[in-house]
Amino acid sequence: MGIVNLTPDSFSDGGRLTDLDAALVHARQLIADGADILDIGGESTRPGAAPVSAEEEMRRVLPLIQALAAEGRTPLSIDTMKPQVARAAVAAGAGMWNDVSALRFAPDSLATAAELGCDVVLMHMLGEPRTMQAEPVYADVAGEVAAFLAARAEAALAAGAARERIWLDPGIGFGKHLTGHNLPLLAGLERLTALGYPVLLGASRKAFIGRLDGDAPPDQRLGGSVAVTLAGAARGVAMVRVHDVRETAQALKVWAAIEAAGSA
Repeated sequence: MGIVNLTPDSFSDGGRLTDLDAALVHARQLIADGADILDIGGESTRPGAAPVSAEEEMRRVLPLIQALAAEGRTPLSIDTMKPQVARAAVAAGAGMWNDVSALRFAPDSLATAAELGCDVVLMHMLGEPRTMQAEPVYADVAGEVAAFLAARAEAALAAGAARERIWLDPGIGFGKHLTGHNLPLLAGLERLTALGYPVLLGASRKAFIGRLDGDAPPDQRLGGSVAVTLAGAARGVAMVRVHDVRETAQALKVWAAIEAAGSA
């Protein structure tokens, strides 16, 4: 899953894609680099991020979704918490709703997911982006995240969503201490994959990688991002959400070839 952030304030690439032409160039490059799906977002969910209106989100994302859907080159995902935005994005051509709030943001989130019938990603997050890093506490982070997501999946099923459309995301960096929670959660991903839903892992360029490497800035976290991808693949995740598609795809191809040779 290639990341396309149409935001001025995302932690790694905010402000880079300021117009439709630039966004199209970036999206097409991600496809050429090997992206199986593009995740398009118009509101930053970095720690401390301020919310934006549904109207502003749609102004940012809908022209790109419409343009890419018309080209028909790769599936599209809308990264939003708002049912109104998800509904408009699916109408414009998106086939997945990636929701960091796990369909808790609005009273009609669950019903909208069922109504749309698209794939939906349920992510774990404590609180909201503005507050999620304020003293998060877990006794067993992997177990608690798995239990939360299992409950959200059941809520989606009860609302009428199809089981085969549900994805889970552990929410690396969302209400987790940089290393004290993210690392044991990554080490325990089998507890999430064991629930029987495909798992999306999004850890590309995140702060805990920099913390482990002398506070490296976001544009110097490629090696750590690839390491997380391979750790996730070894634990059964179905898809990774990344900025650096070409390098990640190459790493996964080599890892898969080694695994295949070992089991031959």
